[in-house]
Amino acid sequence: MAPEITSIESVEFSYPIEDVGTDQHGFNLVYEPGSVTERKLFALKVETDTGITGEYVGGNSPGAAQVNMFADYLLGKNPLERERHWSEMKRALRKYDRMGIGPIDIALWDFAGKYHDAAIHELLGTYQTEFPAYASTYHGDENGGLDTPEAFADFAEECREMGYQAFKIHGWGGSEGSRDLDREIDAVHAVGDRVGEEMDLMHDPACELETFADALKLGRALDEVGFFWYEDPYRDGGVSQHGHRKLRQALDTPILQTEHVRGLEPATDFIANEATDFLRADPEYDGGITGAMKRAKVAEGFGLDVEFHAPGPAQRQCIAAIRNTNYYELALVHPDCPNTQPPVYEGDYSDMLDTVDSDGMVSVPDGPGLGVEYDWDYIEDNQTGSVHTYE
Repeated sequence: MAPEITSIESVEFSYPIEDVGTDQHGFNLVYEPGSVTERKLFALKVETDTGITGEYVGGNSPGAAQVNMFADYLLGKNPLERERHWSEMKRALRKYDRMGIGPIDIALWDFAGKYHDAAIHELLGTYQTEFPAYASTYHGDENGGLDTPEAFADFAEECREMGYQAFKIHGWGGSEGSRDLDREIDAVHAVGDRVGEEMDLMHDPACELETFADALKLGRALDEVGFFWYEDPYRDGGVSQHGHRKLRQALDTPILQTEHVRGLEPATDFIANEATDFLRADPEYDGGITGAMKRAKVAEGFGLDVEFHAPGPAQRQCIAAIRNTNYYELALVHPDCPNTQPPVYEGDYSDMLDTVDSDGMVSVPDGPGLGVEYDWDYIEDNQTGSVHTYE
């Protein structure tokens, strides 16, 4: 008999990140000595009548709320029929951003791996089991951390000495007008002068720059240094095909877009309309491993590369099954404070700064499913009281 889903449980929990606060607007995480930021995530279990449980930890509250709209549909269904379920969940959430699909789909893939006693990348078709990472920084701060162009250059050099082959700047943004833009440009040159001959360099203003003109000015500085890519520069929110096509036409540095473009079809349109050079994918944002792999294949069909957003076991499983990708993002990293990784992994899984080997490489977990074991005692001890069970 085919397996059946018997219940779905979603548990919200919190954990502290020491020496991390927010910038003046309260949005970007930055180094702030002595501060403690509380972050909330969701731990998901998909129980089945086989005794095997699909698990995933991640997501956010809007995505978790969307699970309410399709959880009852999944009860009693075969957890191995992921493609059918993906299509139905996509239709159910057609009025929304569909962020609720990702965690559920990842948990279903985790179940499938455990059911077949294989890592997810083996089910997808393994291409590689280790790959290079890039150091992706916290945003620039005013607190004695990454607070000057020279500080970014120092940290880039430190990362290179650790083995990293690539480095991405999240700078100060455009909120202070020309002062911040000048400082962004100075950081580009400082990092380029220090490590540009040895590392691939990326820049991600995270949609901070206030105008297209500012994005163009910073992009021209990236051209001068020879940056590897330029990502989400200005306040369109990363979604204007026309704006980024015009930016591509004016710059030599390749553009990386679609982190904030929800859905397979709009992401495909971004490529077809020549509005990006690299495609972005994230299993949590883009409909799980099923959706992220669809993006990867679309990019391959257009002859382009897909770059996965953020670190995590689901990202590693996807990258291990893909040819057309370049780097694993280790984010957010800083010389003086920890990554945002939740302390929920048993064993030695890590996405902290020091997880790379001397060649800057990371490996895919090789256990069944996602290849990681979660610390459910920690999750339950730190739950916020928000527990939803569907059965």
